[in-house]
Amino acid sequence: MPGLIGKKLGMTQIFTDDGKAVGCTVLEVGPCPVVQVKTSTTDGYEAIQLGFGAQRERRVAKPEAGHAARAGLDHAPKVLAEFEFDEGQEYEAGQSLTVDLFEVGQKVKITGLTKGRGFQGTVKRHGFGGSRASHGGSSVLRKPGSIGPGTDPSRVIKGRKMSGQMGGTQRTAMNRRIEMIDAEKNLMLVRGSVPGARHNVVLIRSA
Repeated sequence: MPGLIGKKLGMTQIFTDDGKAVGCTVLEVGPCPVVQVKTSTTDGYEAIQLGFGAQRERRVAKPEAGHAARAGLDHAPKVLAEFEFDEGQEYEAGQSLTVDLFEVGQKVKITGLTKGRGFQGTVKRHGFGGSRASHGGSSVLRKPGSIGPGTDPSRVIKGRKMSGQMGGTQRTAMNRRIEMIDAEKNLMLVRGSVPGARHNVVLIRSA
């Protein structure tokens, strides 16, 4: 079963039958046209290339426009992504896949780009405790402390947790249960959080 491309709209909550509030993420999923079908004979593997959204015409290069036209699309998609599928399933270029591909109660894995936090120190980035806040410790409150021994081995060991760029990385949220599907509005509610800010593109696959 392939996946779909979607967009994170935000978060809300729903209530279970016993009155408990459950935090959910609202996703706009599809419709995703099949732009290209890749087969083992021509490409060495079985996959479909899906599109999502519509790119503004002045931003579309001629190769991209031709690629979309070969699939019979009126416009070039804003996002392209590949999904592998099982043997026996058949897809055609130009075919449209919608949120109906999934079912309520099904568990999915959702891949997205996390929020970028910029350059951060060890306290925010790795959860370091920092130094004591009294008895002359004001100059070392949020410093990382020692980063390794001196003479031997005379270097910083690989993998040492230090300050640096935080966020803006691809992460996958596993086993998110689908709580609700609105096929008319192309909406999906999944339990829990999903990586990324609002309006970020996400890839939804079956878990």
